[in-house]
Amino acid sequence: MAFSSRSLWLIGGLFLLTLIGGFYLSAPASDVESSSASAAPAISPVVADTATFAGGCFWCMEPPYDKIDGVASTTSGFAGGEMADPSYQQVASGATEHTEVVQVVYDSTAVSYERLLRIYWHNVDPFDGTGQFCDRGSQYRPAIFAHDAQQQRSAERSKETVAAQFDRDLAVQVQSLDAFYAAEDYHQNYYQKNPADYKRYRQGCGRDARLREVWGDAAGSDAPLSIR
Repeated sequence: MAFSSRSLWLIGGLFLLTLIGGFYLSAPASDVESSSASAAPAISPVVADTATFAGGCFWCMEPPYDKIDGVASTTSGFAGGEMADPSYQQVASGATEHTEVVQVVYDSTAVSYERLLRIYWHNVDPFDGTGQFCDRGSQYRPAIFAHDAQQQRSAERSKETVAAQFDRDLAVQVQSLDAFYAAEDYHQNYYQKNPADYKRYRQGCGRDARLREVWGDAAGSDAPLSIR
């Protein structure tokens, strides 16, 4: 079974964490969840909405949304495949047709779906459909998963706007969300629980360097899509 560069890195990192005590992996679930839940603003179900994006490593797609006022939570998981409730190892093998995604729950009166789309585009390499940055394979392909017809239309419009900026075809797919499966607990909020490891991974993967190459000053931001 062939694993991606990130899955091999993860296996090595988890082994190291186990050797030094495995604090995060052995911590009671309540301890891990309480820090995340306490930071998430409570929103009414009446105004709550959900968006799902695939931009390569799901660890790296949580931070851009977590810092936005009106976002209640981000959850790393999988979408786009037919197997029900796959494990990380199954998805990482590339055999399930899923891709890593982040699911964003947000207050639709405080932040628009269009703003979430702007953040999405500026955090991906839109030309690479065979992976993202150092992570290769269909399990890291970029995609926007629409939850309804309105999201589908908005996503398609944003793709047209981005396409007009470049003289290359875009590899990002816009498709309907059939099902979302949350990843294992140790993947959730990884950048907060393991900041040093996360920073080393992100830098080593060349993610930010490539984003600046593609997007310039707009890299990682929610700047208007018509400005590079």
